[in-house]
Amino acid sequence: MKIALLGYGKMGQVIERIALERGHEIVLKKDEFNTFDGLSTADVAIDFSVPMAAVENISACFNNNVPVVSGTTGWLDRYDEMIALCKEKNGGFISSSNFSLGVNLFFGLNEYLAKMMANIEGYKVTMEEIHHIHKLDAPSGTAISLAQGVIENSDYSKWTLEEAKDNEIHIEAVRTGEVPGTHTVTYDSGIDSIEIKHTAHNREGFALGAVIAAEWLAGKQGIYSMRDVLNIQ
Repeated sequence: MKIALLGYGKMGQVIERIALERGHEIVLKKDEFNTFDGLSTADVAIDFSVPMAAVENISACFNNNVPVVSGTTGWLDRYDEMIALCKEKNGGFISSSNFSLGVNLFFGLNEYLAKMMANIEGYKVTMEEIHHIHKLDAPSGTAISLAQGVIENSDYSKWTLEEAKDNEIHIEAVRTGEVPGTHTVTYDSGIDSIEIKHTAHNREGFALGAVIAAEWLAGKQGIYSMRDVLNIQ
C-alpha cells in the first residue's frame, strides 16, 4: 500500500517506521518545507500535522481522491466543513482524537461507566489529562472525546477548564516533561471514588493504530471512526 504522510514530526517518523515494517511504501513526507507532490499516487494518507495545517492537508486529500486518516487535533471548529467536502468529493475519512487501540477501548469503557453512573446520586465526575510540554492544544482531543462520551450518556451538558458548575465536567490539563499521554476519569463522592485511567508508555500505540486505520480505510468511501475499524459496538 502506498501511504502519504502529512506531517513529519516525531509522530510522523514513528508512523513511517511502523508502516515500512508492515510492508507499505511511503510516497510523500509532507512538512512545512515541501509540496503535495506525490499525494495523488497514494492509496491513503495519514495526517499527523499541526492544527493550522490540518484543514489544508485534509482538503488536498479529498481533492486528489485519496482517503485520509487524521489524528491532528485542535482544528475541529472546521470539522463540519471537512465532512461536507468529503461528501462532495465522495472521499474516505477517519478523524480521531486518538488512534491508540487501548484508548479506543477506554472510550467504550468510559461510556459504559457513564451509563452506569447516570442514575446514581452523590458522585461528581472530573477528568485529568497529562501530556508533554510540546503539545499545542489543551485540553487534549482525547480528553474532549472522553468528556463527550460522558455528556452523551448523562445529565452533564458541557466540559470546562475552569471551576465546574453542577452540570459541567472539569478537565485539568497538565503539561510536563515528555509524557506521551495519561487520561483519568474520576467519579468522586464523600464516601468513595471510582477511577478509570489510561496511560500511554510511548508513541508506538498511536502510530500503530493510525496505520491499522489506514489499512482498513484504503479503497473505501465514506466517513468512519475507530469504532468501525475495531468493530466496537
